[in-house]
Formats: sequence, structure tokens, C-alpha cells
Amino acid sequence: MLSAAIEHRRIEGALMPLTASVSADAARPLQALSEELGAGPFALVLLFCSPQAQIGKIVAEAEVLFSGSVVAGCTTSGELTRHGYSEGQILAFAFPQEGFEVEPVLVSSLAREDARQIIEQITNRRQAMALREGAGPNEFALLLADGTNAQEDALLNTLSGGLGPVPVFGGSAGDGGAAGQTCLFLSGRLYQDAAILLLVRAHASFRMFSVDHLVPTGRRMVVTQADPARRAVLRINDEPAAAEYARLLGVAEKDLCQFLFSINPVQVRVGGRYYVRSIRECSEDGGLVFFSAIDRGLVLTLARPQNMVRHLEDELERLSQPAAPGLILAFDCIFRRIEVEGRQIMQPVSDLLRRYNVQGFSTYGEQFGAMHVNQTFTGIAFYSPLGRGPRGQGEEEERV
Repeated sequence: MLSAAIEHRRIEGALMPLTASVSADAARPLQALSEELGAGPFALVLLFCSPQAQIGKIVAEAEVLFSGSVVAGCTTSGELTRHGYSEGQILAFAFPQEGFEVEPVLVSSLAREDARQIIEQITNRRQAMALREGAGPNEFALLLADGTNAQEDALLNTLSGGLGPVPVFGGSAGDGGAAGQTCLFLSGRLYQDAAILLLVRAHASFRMFSVDHLVPTGRRMVVTQADPARRAVLRINDEPAAAEYARLLGVAEKDLCQFLFSINPVQVRVGGRYYVRSIRECSEDGGLVFFSAIDRGLVLTLARPQNMVRHLEDELERLSQPAAPGLILAFDCIFRRIEVEGRQIMQPVSDLLRRYNVQGFSTYGEQFGAMHVNQTFTGIAFYSPLGRGPRGQGEEEERV
């Protein structure tokens, strides 16, 4: 029997994912989430957990409370709940069985991935879902990956061999901004150095998006020495990287910090478009460590931010034309949160997230199509199956 919450969504004609959140230090957080979500049944339950949560206990309890569902998730660097930007929360997304089919593919070790085996798993599970009676016509893939091991670019290259035309988006797990060790989980087990790909078929239509509020300037620099395995730039314009970057910003090297990185990112031009390469930290050898792939010879362009509040409102309003989504699942780069905090615009941004029902988590990087990207607001907007989404069912939005 469907829970009252799910029955209400069915009557509205839009079996959307259901959401709930609870403080990570609540006495019985999983019980509270289960009661708010209702009885289900659910095809998938996603849990995005603050590192403050007792992850092992949470995962074990989830397997019992959501028995029969695929239970997956990861740690975060902050959460986006129905209240806007939040911290110290456990956020749940529950996908009702009546509206969704889900198959998970685990990559248990990014360092030793078997590309052939992964592609075979993806192909077989996609075919199995397509043959199920009542399977939805719209297909997408959601990817969660370890955000600290610098393997997302290679992983996406492998996954594309099995996904073909299936649109994919996702986020890299965080650990509260410490950049130490993240955690992913699937079917009751915890993983590091791993990724979880969730293959989904849906009756609801959807629209994927990946946007940022950054524009290139005319100030360019060349990477003259790099360590791609560490995602580290050692020299820029044949000068020590951190010192040269600081000089171009007009600040002292000792003053470089995450807020300055967030509002002065660099971009690379690929296929006529600019993509952000976020700087993670300064290294002890005077280099700059990035969140995305980097290599010798790349031309980096300094970028400047537009007004984030105005830009976010414009993008959310565009996603609401001609029909408003029932829910938006978003992966928001941690550097966006750092900029929001540094500019003291937490309230207006949170107000927008609440108004448009945006929920998700702050990441160490985002995945969109075949690209691992940084400093973006990336996700999926779900629409009622009674009416086509803004660009038709299951269409991927161009990144702007």
C-alpha cells in the first residue's frame, strides 16, 4: 500500500522523489527520516550525510528500515535541505517504486578499476531495466565518487563506454571541508577510493543542468610545470605557481586562502567553452593543487564572478519555464558555499533554494556528461509526467 505522501504525489500526477532531513546528532535520525518519508515502497533511497553523523550505524540501520530498496549515499561538505544551506544534517531522497527503476553499479577501487568489467555491468543492467514491465521511458545516470583521490576524470572516460547516450550527472563526496577522507556507501557497506553509478529509469520527465556564475577575463597564464597525478601545478609562466598566481591577483602569497581561490578561479577553454579549474590549496613546494585534471602547457584564464544571487535566480527561473519542476536535486561546489559565506549572502541564496525546492549537498567537484567540472551548480529538475518538461522528456540542458 502506498504511503499517504506518495499517494498525494500520485494524485497530483507526478511521482517525484520524496525528501526528508534530520540533524546528524538526533537520538534516532534514521527512524525520524523513515517516519517522514512514509512506508514506501522505494526503489532507491539516497542519503547525504554530514561527516558528524555516525556513518557506520546510519548505514546499518538504513538497510533494515529501507529493506527492499537500493540504499546509497556519501558524506558531504554541507547540505542543501528544505531550509536552504545547512550543516550537520542527514538528507534523504526516496524514489518511489511506482515511478522509478534503479540498478546500482559499484566501482570499488578507482585506483584499480577494470574498465571492461564496468562497461559490461552497465550494459547488462541497462538492458535488464529496459525489459521490465512498467519501466519508465526516461533514462539517466547519477554518479557519486570519492572527492579526494583525483580520479573522476578517468572514471568518466571509462563510464562513457557503457552509458552511450544516457545523460549522467553527479557529485564528488566531501568531508566537511577538511579534504582528508570521504566515505561512500552502498547496500550496507562503506567504501573509500570508490564510486557508485546509479542507473535510473523514470516516468517523470527531467532536465539536467550545470551552470556557473563565472566569466573569463583577459588575464592568461601558462602552466610550465605540472604533476598531473597530484593535480598539481608547480610553475606558471616559468615562476613558482602560488607566487605567480598571487602576483596576478595583486596579493601576497601568504594571504592566499580558500575564499580568494573561490572568487578568483581559473578556467580552461575546451571546444570553444570555458570550464573552471578550482584551486584546492597551496602545496608545501610552492605549487597549487587543483580539484580537476591539470597538465603542462594548459593556458589558464583568470575568471571573475557575476552576482551569484541574481545569476542563480535567473537559472532557476529558466528551469521553471514553461512548467515548474516538482523537485530539484543539486550538487553545489564547496567553493560556491565558501563564496556565499565570505560575501555574507547566505540568507538570499538559501531563500532561492527554498523557493524552488532545491535540495542536495556541497561537493568536492561535479560530474556532467563526460566532464568533471568545478565551481558549478549541477543537478536534475524533475517534472510531472502529465506535461513535458521544458525541453521535452529526459533532455539534457546545455551548460552555460
